[in-house]
Amino acid sequence: MVLAEVDTPLPGAGEVRVQVHAAALNFFDLLLVQGKYQAKPALPFTPGAEAAGVVDAIGDGVTGVAVGDRVIALPSFGCYAEAVVAPASRLLPVPARMDFAKAAALPVVYQTSWFGLVDRARLQAAEWLLVHAGASGVGMAAIQIGKALGAHVIATAGTDAKVEFCRKQGAAHAFNYSDAAWVDAVKQLTGRGADVVYDPVGGDIFDLSTKCMASEGRIVIIGFTSGRIPQIAANRLLLKNISAVGAIWGNWCAEHPSYIHEAHARLSALWTGGKIDPAVYREYAFADAPVALRDLGNRAAMGKAVLRGAVL
Repeated sequence: MVLAEVDTPLPGAGEVRVQVHAAALNFFDLLLVQGKYQAKPALPFTPGAEAAGVVDAIGDGVTGVAVGDRVIALPSFGCYAEAVVAPASRLLPVPARMDFAKAAALPVVYQTSWFGLVDRARLQAAEWLLVHAGASGVGMAAIQIGKALGAHVIATAGTDAKVEFCRKQGAAHAFNYSDAAWVDAVKQLTGRGADVVYDPVGGDIFDLSTKCMASEGRIVIIGFTSGRIPQIAANRLLLKNISAVGAIWGNWCAEHPSYIHEAHARLSALWTGGKIDPAVYREYAFADAPVALRDLGNRAAMGKAVLRGAVL
C-alpha cells in the first residue's frame, strides 16, 4: 500500500461525495489487500468500506441529502481517502451525539451482528448466547446487542486482556478459548448448552461449539478468521436438533437494499438508549493505514480500529 495523490472523485447521478473524517477498518479490508477475499477489485484500488464525515457534493437526482449533513457512507471501496463517493442509497445519518470515530465503527459490525442474531438466529430474551472472538469488532457488537436483547451472554477470546474486554462490553461470563475447558464451562453455566453460538472464527472453535449447544440450538456462521473452513457431520445436527445458519450481511443488503436503513434505525435507537457503544481501539493517523491493517491482522486490536480522516 502507498499513500498517493489521485483525482478528487466527482459524484455521478444518484451519488454523493463525503469528506471523510473517520474511516473504520474491517478484517475483510486486509483480505482484499492481500488478494484473499472473494471479491477482487482491479488494481490499484483504495480500501475501506465504511466512513463517517460531511457531505460536500451531490450528484443529479439525489434528494433528502444536503451539503453539510453528517453521514455514514457505505461504498464497496474507497474510504481510506480524503473524500469518497457513495450511492445516496448507501448513506446513513450519524446518530445524535455520536462522534465520527464511533459512527465509522458502527455500521458493518453492528449490522452484521444484528442480522446474524435477530434475523438468522432469532435470538430470544433469556436464551444463552455464546459469542466467539468477543474482542473483535463483530464480537463486541454481538455481545452488546445480545445483552440489549435480554440474552445471557458468554464470550470467548484469545488472551486474558481480551477476555476482560469482553466483560466490559457486557458479557456475564468470558473465557480464554486457547484452553478448551470453555466447552465444559459453557455446559455447566447453562445447564443445557448454548441456545445460540455466534462464530466468526470457524476451525476448531466451530467444531468444539457443536459439543456445547442446547437442543434446538443455532450456530451462526459469520466467517473463518482461523483460516480453516470447518465441516460438520449431518448426524450431529440431527441428533440434537441443532441448526447451522449462514449470515453474510453484505450479500443480504445487495438483495434487500432497504435493510441497511431498517437495521440502522434499530441500532440508532439502541445507541440513544445507552444499550450499545462502539469501542474504538485506536484512532490511527491517516497515513498509518498499513500499520493499522497490520495490527488488525496480528489480532492486536480490541473493538474497532479507525483511521482519522485526512481532512482533519
